[in-house]
Amino acid sequence: MKVNYIVLSLSVVLIFLLQQCTQRTITLSPLLGNWTLKAELEGPARAAAVSFTIGNMAYLGTGLDVSNNALNDFWKYDPSRNTWTQIASLPGKGRTEAVAFAVDSKGYVGTGVDAQSNFFRDFYEYNPTANTWMRVADFGGSARRLAVAFTLYDAGFVGLGFDGSEKADLWRFNPSTNSWTQRKDFGDGTRVSAATFVINNLAYVGAGSSLNKTHNDLWVYDSDQDSWAQRRSIPDEVSNSSYSVGFAVNGIGYLITGTIGAGLNQVLAYRPEIDSWVQKGSFEGAARIKAVGFAVGSKGYISTGSTGTTRFDDLWAFDPGF
Repeated sequence: MKVNYIVLSLSVVLIFLLQQCTQRTITLSPLLGNWTLKAELEGPARAAAVSFTIGNMAYLGTGLDVSNNALNDFWKYDPSRNTWTQIASLPGKGRTEAVAFAVDSKGYVGTGVDAQSNFFRDFYEYNPTANTWMRVADFGGSARRLAVAFTLYDAGFVGLGFDGSEKADLWRFNPSTNSWTQRKDFGDGTRVSAATFVINNLAYVGAGSSLNKTHNDLWVYDSDQDSWAQRRSIPDEVSNSSYSVGFAVNGIGYLITGTIGAGLNQVLAYRPEIDSWVQKGSFEGAARIKAVGFAVGSKGYISTGSTGTTRFDDLWAFDPGF
């Protein structure tokens, strides 16, 4: 009988340990995805730029060059031809750490900071057919840097960031009325340099930093309900990240690169239907922060960014392999 008790005790311990491993270990997917180096940006290498997509084209601009000049130039990338073409420059002041989004057939760029640390709240609309910019209503919140932006349905959203203090507010831009409306604050207080991606008209926002602490959480915003709900956090064994790149491809969200340190080049995939994370290898470009990410068709892309004093102008395409 004593032997039976020992076996039973060992079984209980083994089950407990297996449960803990299941709860804490991130899966390494056998389908790691494939990275391909594409044509480098023809403009200056830079960090903290912005990007948006319209149709099958991606647009990238602004940022800070290696001489710490705040830029206002813009470039169009055509994935089918693997070419960059310069387009009309942003009419506002050169800036870095701004935000951008696209609604229908127009792109929008605003907020940010210049090289002298002046914050902005102005916003501009880009018409790709006419290759022209037009100023629209200033951002409804305070002038700021390192905010997040995303598109849901026929509206753009901008929030969080830093205006001298860390922010938690969220604002909705309606292009048809050229107006901003405040929405519900972020679900976990203030946040700076968070990452975001959109799947099925739900916005996922996470990582970033606040109060000198980096985060590994993930929250989903439902604009129909104007509500935030927490989702499964990035597993503990993966480094918390600030300045990550986010994009979505084929209903899967991706967080890539981020704060210099362990796991800088990690590629994490989030499946919303089962609320789970999968690690898909590593980004094959140089380690970096403050890159831009976007998706066109079935591929995601990462471009620009910095590490130390180095600025990048390379472009990498990611084929998920799911």
